[in-house]
Amino acid sequence: MFALHNQDSVTSARAGTLQTAHGPVQTPFFMPVATKASAKSISPQELIRLGTEAIILNAYLLHAMPGSGIIRELGGIHQFMNFEKAIFADSGGFQMIREKLFIGISDKGVRFHNPFTLQREHITPEKVMQINMDLGSDVAMALDHMPPAKGSDDMILAATLRTHQWAIRCRKEHDRLKSEGASLNNKQLLFGIAQGGTSKQLREKSAAFINSLDFDGHAIGGLATGESKEEMYDAAIAQLAILDPAKPRYLMGVGSPADLVKCVAYGIDCFDSVFPTQHARRGTLFTLNGPIDLTKGKFQKDTRPIDESCPCETCKSYTRAYLHHVLKAEKYTAFHYLSCHNIYFIQDLMSEIRKSIADGYFNELKKEFLGKYQSAKQPIKLP
Repeated sequence: MFALHNQDSVTSARAGTLQTAHGPVQTPFFMPVATKASAKSISPQELIRLGTEAIILNAYLLHAMPGSGIIRELGGIHQFMNFEKAIFADSGGFQMIREKLFIGISDKGVRFHNPFTLQREHITPEKVMQINMDLGSDVAMALDHMPPAKGSDDMILAATLRTHQWAIRCRKEHDRLKSEGASLNNKQLLFGIAQGGTSKQLREKSAAFINSLDFDGHAIGGLATGESKEEMYDAAIAQLAILDPAKPRYLMGVGSPADLVKCVAYGIDCFDSVFPTQHARRGTLFTLNGPIDLTKGKFQKDTRPIDESCPCETCKSYTRAYLHHVLKAEKYTAFHYLSCHNIYFIQDLMSEIRKSIADGYFNELKKEFLGKYQSAKQPIKLP
């Protein structure tokens, strides 16, 4: 299911292969977010052409619309969205910090407003496992209680303990449903999620508990939601020291280029985030010399591509001046071009990271990349 091939000699970076029902995924890897079975501004086939081997969507929201039963009738999520690569399905934990959706929570489950019908719905760990079985995703995420980043100590503790109890129920129900042949994908994997806020002690205890349940992989959840970078790194490092190194480790919600490089060095295998596409829609584009803000007037006459070293279709076809214009005049068209560039940049970066781990120069790549990328504190000057 998961095999490690290379380990960096200086850092904790590692490269391997995650086997799924829809093919192998080389680690470390980044997943674009396709919450409702659609990545904003980019088609599933374009994601593949941009180098994507796995995406993540939201099982609860797809259950809300069009319905997990309907997707099952139509052949499962891969056939429904015509994406024959690996698909992860989150189970709804993130929606608990969305005030418009979240109603309340108990040890039994969580109550949501269906965002499409506004009806109330009670979601339990058992129900989420059935939804994932209906979707036929390659990796199902256990239902966790994700508290606000700055919640009280009592709230963080309660959420962590509830996550543990729900993890047990998800594990039990997933095993039962698979044994009964209830899944469209009988090779579906189940990942557990560790919580703990920014408390090192609670993070360690949560990692140890989730580790004990013999999931197929482990996720570090509840981060990148408002804590400082240092707090995020410290929390992840605390759990990485506990989680089984023979299984894939997934840091949820992290996707800035600098964070990806740093967290690979800590030993993370898998990432997801809306960061690349969300920032593209705001006009922020990634380059090897740091991000640029294409909304600035100085790009009005700039005839260079976004990144002169980038071979993506956007960089090969359009100038900064044109993209600056389209972002002002036809923003939805611009969203497509800019999102494609940012996703390509991230996937190309992850590919180079994998190669550097295999060939023994990851630490050099890390230093060089971060030296260039993070030194661009001010907007890049025109020649």
